[in-house]
Formats: sequence, C-alpha cells, structure tokens
Amino acid sequence: MRYSPLLTDLYQLTMLAGYFDEGMSQQPAVFDLFFRTNPFEGGYAIFAGLEPALEFLETLQFTESDIDYLAGLGIFQAAFLDYLADFRFRGRVIAPPEGTAVFANTPLLTVEGSLAETQFVETMLLNLVNFQTLVATKAARIAYAAGAGTVLEFGLRRSQGPDGGLSVARAASIGGVTSTSNVEAGRQFGLPVRGTHAHSWVMAFDDELSAFRAYARAFPDHCILLIDTYDTLKSGLINALTVAAELRDSGHELFGVRIDSGDLAWLSREVRQRFDAAGFPDVRIVASNDLDEYVIDSIRDEGGRIDIYGVGTRLATAAGRGGGALGGVYKLVESDGRPRLKVTSDMAKATLPGRKRLLRAVAPDDSYLQDVLAIADADPVAAGATVYDPTNPLQHKNLPPDAKLIDIRSVVMENGVRTRVAETLPQLAARSRIELSRLPQGCLRFINPHRYKVSLSTDLNAMRNRLIDSVLEENP
Repeated sequence: MRYSPLLTDLYQLTMLAGYFDEGMSQQPAVFDLFFRTNPFEGGYAIFAGLEPALEFLETLQFTESDIDYLAGLGIFQAAFLDYLADFRFRGRVIAPPEGTAVFANTPLLTVEGSLAETQFVETMLLNLVNFQTLVATKAARIAYAAGAGTVLEFGLRRSQGPDGGLSVARAASIGGVTSTSNVEAGRQFGLPVRGTHAHSWVMAFDDELSAFRAYARAFPDHCILLIDTYDTLKSGLINALTVAAELRDSGHELFGVRIDSGDLAWLSREVRQRFDAAGFPDVRIVASNDLDEYVIDSIRDEGGRIDIYGVGTRLATAAGRGGGALGGVYKLVESDGRPRLKVTSDMAKATLPGRKRLLRAVAPDDSYLQDVLAIADADPVAAGATVYDPTNPLQHKNLPPDAKLIDIRSVVMENGVRTRVAETLPQLAARSRIELSRLPQGCLRFINPHRYKVSLSTDLNAMRNRLIDSVLEENP
C-alpha cells in the first residue's frame, strides 16, 4: 500500500524547505522513535506497525499532483518543489521484530540518513507505530485475561475510520486476538473471519424461534444464536436448545450461542449447565458487550463459563487507564556526526544521545531480566557490568554474572530497501506469546505491575552526563 506523502504535518514540509534553503538537506542525522510511559499503566508494550512503516518508507514519493497541490498553497519556492520530485527515503532503519515486548524510553526505531529524509518521515512513522503498538498491547492484555478462551475482534464500527479498522485488526492479531469480524481485514491479512447475527435479525421475524430456525437453515454448520434479544434464560436459551436438537436430528450441530447483556458470569454458568444437561457439551458460549481485560478477568474470577470473548469498542479505541494513545515521540539524537541531547528540568524527559544498541539481559532459563542501552560502537556490555538508572544517575547496580546480553534490534532497511521478507501475522503472534512468557510474571499484572528495569551502560551514562553539563554551561 502506498501512503501519500501529504499525510504529514505541514511543519515537516516547512522544515524540509528550510533545510533545503540552508544547504542542510544532506547533512547526516539520526532519530530515535520511543515512548516515555508504558500504555494502560501496564508493565510492557508489544511492538507493532513496523511493516506498514517500512512500506511507507520504501514507496515514499511525491507525485506530480502532490507537487501541484503544494505549489497552490503559495508558500513554497519553485526550486524546492522541483527538489521534491526526486525526494525518496534512502536511509537505514534499525528495529526489533514486531511482536517483541518493549518498554518505555527504549528506541523502537532508529532512523539514519540525511537530515531531510529522516526529519520528514516523523509524522507517518509515529502514526503507524504508535497506534498499532497501542492496539497490539491492548490485545495482548485481553488475550492474557481470557486464558484458554479465544478472543474475536469486532471493533470496526467503533474504529477511527476505515483505515483505523484495518490497523486494529492487524495489530490485534499480533497481540494474540485470533480472528476478526472485519471481512476486508480477513482478505488483506489472511485472518480468520467470524461473526454471528444482530438483535435486528431476531426482531425482523414474528417470533424468536422462527428467527433461530431460519438462521440455522442458512448456516447449519456455523450457527451461533444471539439469545438475549428478549430474555436470555426464559426465552433465548429455551429456543436455542430447541434449534440445537433440530440441527442434530438433521445431521448438524449448533456451534454456539452469544450473550450480549446482563451478568455475563452468572448467565454463562446457567447456560453452560443447561446445554450440558441437555447433551450439548460442545456448544460454545460467546460473550460480548463492552468487554476488556478487566471485565474478562472479573468474569473468570467469578466462575464464568465463556469460551469466546467478542471484544470491540475497548480494543478498537484502546480504552482504559493509560490508554487512548501511545505517547510515542521522535527525537534527534545525532546530527552531522555529533550526538545531540534534549535537556529539560525533568530528567525523565531528557533524551538519550547518539546511536545506541538495545540489549536484553537474559537469564540461563531464557527469562528476561532487564534491558540495557549502550553506545552503538563502544565495547560490548558484559555480564556483571555496572549499569545506571536513566532517571537517577546516582542509582546503579551490577548485571547478574550469568546473564546473556543480546541485541534485540537489527537493520531492517538499508538504502531505503527492506532487508528481509515480511513475517506472517501468525509468526508475529507466536513471537508475542513467547515474549510475554519470558517476562517477569509481575509485568503481566493489570494493577500495580512490576517495573521492568531499563538501564544505561557506563559509557552511555557518562556521555549523557557530559552533554548535560555542556548544555547547561552554554545555556545557564
């Protein structure tokens, strides 16, 4: 898919024009894309959006009509507009694979190239990575809450437009949601598509039993009946049991029933007991109605008997504490060969300068201990080395002597071309599951999760302190 280069903020174009006028366009630059706070007040995030981001970079090009539109704004010089005709992204991108567990204040993407190309792509990279990482994380939390149950994504009607609906389906699958109601997403991404029927189907018939029988005739091997249009236990359940028996007599089996209102834990227990007693133990119970990880966790805690959770609004909109948006930022960390640093009165918002490696300390049992940021071309960080808290340089500790340090990022684009074939969504989802299994268990808690440590190597900590001192001296 080609994204228009005009899907950007105007200031990206005005800065691009300014760099062109100042003769700075080809000056080397390095930017890091990262977020400062884990979403949903949680203990981790699941990285997503890389493939769409690389596709944007690889196909970046201004068409004649794009340039004509910009000329019509009356703010750009002709020489700059001519320059745009040959503008491409020809740089390098370093990133972890999608589905990797990531944490606040660690670089997800590092973008290297000319100042013009690396600056201009900021808005779209943030748009693609922020939203899909947010949704993938929400989906991982929901899938974790569901336990052995499966999760169906059906948030299209509440998504942020058609493009948002497709992004939700893709990112949710990376986070562990196994299917979608979005048929176009199924086509584009090869996802299983699932669905039931609406209350309006039942209301369109003279009575509920007639509606159920008609749906069973149309889909005898894929029939899920919505049983709460009138009364879940006194009407819907009774009629669903009748249709289940009729389907069996004709050589088919009722696949499931859906409950969309009421006390889902209690109702699902009652429905399960009645179907089991009637000889239908394989009928699935599907639940919906503004579900999220907290509601699902509560249903299971109260003994609910739900097999499939249909999650829409709260997944598609990433609703919840600390949700709604991922606060990803894109900061210059090196310019013209010199490390750059943003300094504020809040140490937590000071950027980390220069090219960096993102190392993960792994225990002998393959569990994750902590992450370490180090200068890219410095001596490797070894097990047992001293590392520093990025928000409080006076706090430091030694890495475990038996830890193995691995660089979780690699070059995924070189000279504007992807370096490897895109992985499938099932591969990314499998990685996400493995990643979560290797985190400290406390990171998965929904309330007061464990704080996974991200530290600085001795060299990076020293370089940052030197740059802070230099900046403060120049700007007293």
